[in-house]
Amino acid sequence: MLLVIDVGNTNIVFGAYKGEELIHDWRISSDQSKTSDEFGMLITQILDNVQLKPVDIEAVIISSVVPNLMYTLQNMVIKYFHQYPIVVGVGVKTGINIRYDNPREVGADRIVNAVAAIERYGGPCIIIDLGTAVTFCVVDDKKNYLGGLIIPGISISADALVSRTSKLPKIEIIKPEKVIGKTTVSSMQNGLYYGFSSMIDGIVTHIIREMGLGPDELKIIATGGFANLLVSDSIYDILIDRDLTLDGLRILYELNR
Repeated sequence: MLLVIDVGNTNIVFGAYKGEELIHDWRISSDQSKTSDEFGMLITQILDNVQLKPVDIEAVIISSVVPNLMYTLQNMVIKYFHQYPIVVGVGVKTGINIRYDNPREVGADRIVNAVAAIERYGGPCIIIDLGTAVTFCVVDDKKNYLGGLIIPGISISADALVSRTSKLPKIEIIKPEKVIGKTTVSSMQNGLYYGFSSMIDGIVTHIIREMGLGPDELKIIATGGFANLLVSDSIYDILIDRDLTLDGLRILYELNR
């Protein structure tokens, strides 16, 4: 049994694999104030709820974009699972060529997603991760990670809209029925939804044009908490893969075991 842990800015997503099958997955908040013991008790209790014990976990792999949590989670794994986890970073085999000016700058989550996308769908491909931030990653058919874009996510934008204005209220992020809003709340919701969904299509268009390809000559994969919401009206055929990051961790474990 393999435990995979992906640490994001808002949530920690983790799952248990039996071979290539993801048998369970969970999501908890990325609370940087928690200690290794608090995370250990929480995660072992969650596993116990599906009749999994720490002794059932034979290996652990972690990716993180939150440096402050790495030491805490590594210690948690050592103490509660008696394993030394593989940590995605410098020195880890990925099977892809990172063509960044400084490869060390590429976030672990982007590497993990790229590895999974190439393994599952082949290249060339565009990977869109719609979480706290929105990231676009581009991989060609020779497994070269070419780079991408990083953009504030829809929830960050919604919070900024409220905090930097005097009268605009906090809102629920939803898919509206119409573009033209008739109230302040619906105008904000429409602006966020259609602004981001149009931005996604626009950036994909620019990437395809820059690569000199047609829309049918590459795969476009979306993942992350807002994927289902924001790509449902896309002009492109975008595959939604909610488990892309977890599966990327499994693949990296197999490469580095």
